[in-house]
Amino acid sequence: MAEVGRRPGRAFIGSFTAAGGPGIVVAAVDQDSGALTVLSRANGIPDPSYLALSPTGGTLYAVSETAEGAVVAYGVTGDVPEQAGAPVPVDGSGPTHLSVFDGHVLTANYGSGSVTAVPVRADGTLARAASGVLRHSGSGPHTKRQQGPHAHQVQPDPTGRWAVSVDLGTDSVRVCDLRDGSPLLHREVALRPGSGPRHLAFHPGGSYAYVVNELTPSVTTCRWDAPDGSLKPLVELPVLPDAPAGDAYPSGIAVSPDGRFVWTATRGEDVLSVFAVEGEGEALRLVGTVPCGGHWPRALAVSAGFLYVANERSGDVTWFALDPATGLPRRAGSIDVAAASCVVLG
Repeated sequence: MAEVGRRPGRAFIGSFTAAGGPGIVVAAVDQDSGALTVLSRANGIPDPSYLALSPTGGTLYAVSETAEGAVVAYGVTGDVPEQAGAPVPVDGSGPTHLSVFDGHVLTANYGSGSVTAVPVRADGTLARAASGVLRHSGSGPHTKRQQGPHAHQVQPDPTGRWAVSVDLGTDSVRVCDLRDGSPLLHREVALRPGSGPRHLAFHPGGSYAYVVNELTPSVTTCRWDAPDGSLKPLVELPVLPDAPAGDAYPSGIAVSPDGRFVWTATRGEDVLSVFAVEGEGEALRLVGTVPCGGHWPRALAVSAGFLYVANERSGDVTWFALDPATGLPRRAGSIDVAAASCVVLG
């Protein structure tokens, strides 16, 4: 597998403090083995379940996944995160994901089914109040999980022109831009009813995206047209070789930097699925599955030939060496992080 860019020097790990997590953990990443060594912890806000780095890498942003919902900035030029200002309310409940886009931090608010834009100052700190909220609407056929919208992820497209939000409750992906600091809907794309899209990852070529679905154990390949800001679903494939006995709960998805492989995590089965990317990115082929190294794999991160998995219920972050020919992960080690929820490399 070709290596793209420099290898990460640190890993930032989020966790659920309500379940005993330590807050935010900073770990050193060994350049050769991929091994993690804990450097510090920061426990300034409840449930910092998802994290994102600024483009320069000097500021770390964290959601507070609570009913009130907030986002907070940390300076991370050193090995100990330093909180930079008070948490900023996002005018939405249960933010589960965030990203940096067009001078703002965007949060996907699962509980309220909305996307919030919080302005970022020149020094990386956050303004005191959110400047705009896009409220999703709709529902799906799953009577317990899709009674209303549930935005689960928001991120920029590879060009940085659009923000794309994935909504589990409405079986749709929304393409947005910012106008006067407010996220505005450009286009809503319907996926199969009842699929429950959770997270999306772009192919590095920029013309395809892959959506992992939570309510059915599957991944949907889509064509992405950046000039038009449009997403077209092409094919939906199972992430497991056999039908699960019960609910499977797929969660994370990651694409290799060279675009040759896609990995997904499935919590109910405690496995990682490996897909080979065929053509220019338009086709996936299931290579196989391997154990996730723990219990309840929630999020994935990949870089420099290694895959990192946040195993929430077993309380660890496990790393795997990746076979360059097949993409199959081989467990290489782990560190203990109670209620681990995400890993960000930088």
